[in-house]
Formats: sequence, structure tokens, C-alpha cells
Amino acid sequence: MVKRAAMLSVSLFFSSSSSSHLLFLSKTLTKRTCFSSLVTMSINLNAHAFAGNPIRSKTPKAHDPLSPSSAFQSLKTHLLQNPETTSLPPPPKSPLFKVLPFRKGRPLASSSITGNNDDDVPSWHLGWISLPDCKYFLGKCGVDLTEDSLVYLGSKVEDDVVYWAVDVSGESRLVPELGDNQFCFVELRTLMVATDWSDSIAMGELAIAGHARALLEWHNLSRFCGHCGEKTIPKEAGRRKQCSNESCKKRIYPRVDPVVIMLVIDRENDRALLGRQSRFVPRMWSCLAGFIEPGESLEEAVRRETYEEAGIEVGEVVYHSSQPWPVGPSSIPCQLMVGFFAYAKSLEINVDKEELEDAQWHSREVVRKALAVAEYKKAQKTTAAKVDQMCKGVEKGRSLSADFNVESGELTPMFFPGPFAIAHHLISTWANQGVPTDGVEASSKQPSSSISNL
Repeated sequence: MVKRAAMLSVSLFFSSSSSSHLLFLSKTLTKRTCFSSLVTMSINLNAHAFAGNPIRSKTPKAHDPLSPSSAFQSLKTHLLQNPETTSLPPPPKSPLFKVLPFRKGRPLASSSITGNNDDDVPSWHLGWISLPDCKYFLGKCGVDLTEDSLVYLGSKVEDDVVYWAVDVSGESRLVPELGDNQFCFVELRTLMVATDWSDSIAMGELAIAGHARALLEWHNLSRFCGHCGEKTIPKEAGRRKQCSNESCKKRIYPRVDPVVIMLVIDRENDRALLGRQSRFVPRMWSCLAGFIEPGESLEEAVRRETYEEAGIEVGEVVYHSSQPWPVGPSSIPCQLMVGFFAYAKSLEINVDKEELEDAQWHSREVVRKALAVAEYKKAQKTTAAKVDQMCKGVEKGRSLSADFNVESGELTPMFFPGPFAIAHHLISTWANQGVPTDGVEASSKQPSSSISNL
């Protein structure tokens, strides 16, 4: 089974002695009450990175001009028109169409700086282009834009706009053409790190890009029917596909792969189990994680993955929140990370070296200190500057671990995924349990553990 490990665990430990069990249960209930309030607070606030897509909160009814079916019909009419050879007016009640090109999983982006101060940080934007401009750029490359190459993303009623995505991976001549207009195709992971998590508009654009990438990658993976092997054709403005074989006509829908990700906590609620994979950059630790198997509940997956990867037995499992994760390998277009706190029933670690490089218990004090000194904001600003340089035609490489230096310039002994990942919020929620979020240290050195600050 394909696995995606990250590292953390929580567990409920039962003593063989009835008296010691009652004493432990009393302590656990006291801690659990405070801990549960943190969990509840997190999931009632704003969304994780890649969630909270502003253009797909509601799907319009079929008769609505902004609905997938109506917009698709209007799109076909627009594409049939040639402004150089026809004087036909646009279709009645036709919305404005904006298109987001992708190349090899990378969305088109631009960058700008607002303000005149030297310390102003650039911000990236999705490279939306109008439908006529999209036809023009592709036409210069000898490619005709067709309705089946466009995928419906959503709409904004207040602006009367419908948004589409298109994969232009085969058109290398577009890169310099768009580059002359200071556009650039940027890795979605890079945009993720470059996003200011306190900027709701930027987070919304990241969510749109994630949704678009997941759909386009799924289209690339589902070109043929898995039942009969014939070609598939897009349906419902690209929101599903169907086998072209008249005797088959199998319907195919976008794929979502659910993954459990858990912070495992010891019986005293004082230590968390963190692990690292060999592919991690030096000093990076995270939560344990793994794909759900067929016929398995979420809680069972948490217990199985924790035992397989670290040899730790888990008892109670508490839900925290979930996050779409469209930045995995292209063979897995969109994972859904389902986050939990897991209470350990055992403490002895037995690492599966095929899954993890290492796994260790870390005290709350050590984890809290690592969160306090890691320069997540510095990493965001550095990456935003990198995107700006890329859009201007200049790209500078930088080591990821260097982005998490402490202020003295020394590398941190350990750090965790940034606020763009659910792992960060599982770890920080536990580490900052009982710590005021309005303190000077918490506000100046790290994001709040609550998702509302994303």
C-alpha cells in the first residue's frame, strides 16, 4: 500500500491496577476537558490552506447562467466566434469568462508589490487571462482552444464571472510568450509557502489553484476507461468523465484519497510522538500519517498506521479537522488529510525503517520552544520574494532549512511543517495548550494554534 508518513501520536493508557487506573482516569479527564476545548475552537474557525475556496461555495442551479451546464453552452458559442470574421454579438446573459492556464501541474502566476517602502513584501496572484486572450496565445502556438480542454472551476455571482482552468503542458512556446507579460508557471508548493496565511484573499487564491490542479491532474490520469480501456470524454464542463464506448459508458468522477494524520500523545499528556522520513530536510519532524485502507474506519486507520510505523498502540482517537492536500504526487491528485489526536496505550517505540527514518517522544517544552524560534513568517516572505523574482525572469535558489533560522542566525535544532499544513496545527494546538494566544511571545514568534489566523 502506498503510504505517506508524518509523525505524531496521543494515547490513553490503562493500568492493570484498579486503584492506579482510577487515579489516572481522574487526571486524564481533567486534561481531556481542557484539550477538547482547544480542538473544538480550532474546527469552528476559518479553513486550512487549500480549503475555503471562494468560487465554489455553492453550485448554481442548472438554469442559472453561471451554472456548469449553462456556462458550458455559452462557452461553446464564444469559442465558435471569431472576432476577425464575424460581427455576431455575444450570447445573451453571457457571463465574463476567466481562464487559469496550468503547465505540468504549475498554475500561471504573477507578482506585485503594494507600497513604496523597501521592506514591503511582494504578493503573488493567480494569472487569470480572458477567454479571448487565451485563444490568442494558444492560436499563436498553432493550437485551437476547444470547449473540452477547459474545466469549470466555479463562479462569482457578484462579479458575473465564471472561472475555468486549462492544461497547456504541451505548449512550450507559451512560456516565453507569457513571460514577456511577467507571468510565470510556479510550483503549487512554492505558492503555498509564499502565501501570507493572514491574508484571506491570498488563501482563497491558493484554494482555487489547489482545486484546479487536482481536477486537471485527475483528467490526465483518467484518459482511458478503467473498465474497458476505451478513451474517456469530459462531461458536465469537465466535472466528470464518461467512457466513449457505447456499450460501456462508465461514469468516472474526480478522485479523492483520504489520509489520516495524527499527533500521538503519551498517557500523561506531556510528550508527543514525532517522526521523520528520510526525504525530510534536516531537523524536520512531523506527525504520523497514512492512507486509509478499504473497509476501514478513520479511527481504525489511525490505530493501525501508528502501530505499523512506530509500534505504539493507540486507544482513544479524537478528531481535530481536515485539509485538502493537492500538492502530492501527480498520481494522487488530491489527498484529504483528516487530522486526529491519538492517545497512546504503550510507550515503547519500534520504528518500521521502511516507513520512517526515526520516531521519538518529545516533551511539550521542547516542542513549544521549537515553535517559538522557527521563523515561519521569514520563510513565507523569502519564498514570496522568490516568486516575485521568478515572475520577473530571475530565479534564485535557497535551502528550505535556511528559511527556519533563529534570529541569531543559528539553525534551529528541530522544526515542523509551517502553518500551511494541518500537521502544524495539530502540533501547535497541543504544545500551546493552556498558553494565552495573546502573549508577546506567541504573537511575535509564531502563528496562533487556531486556524482562524491562516
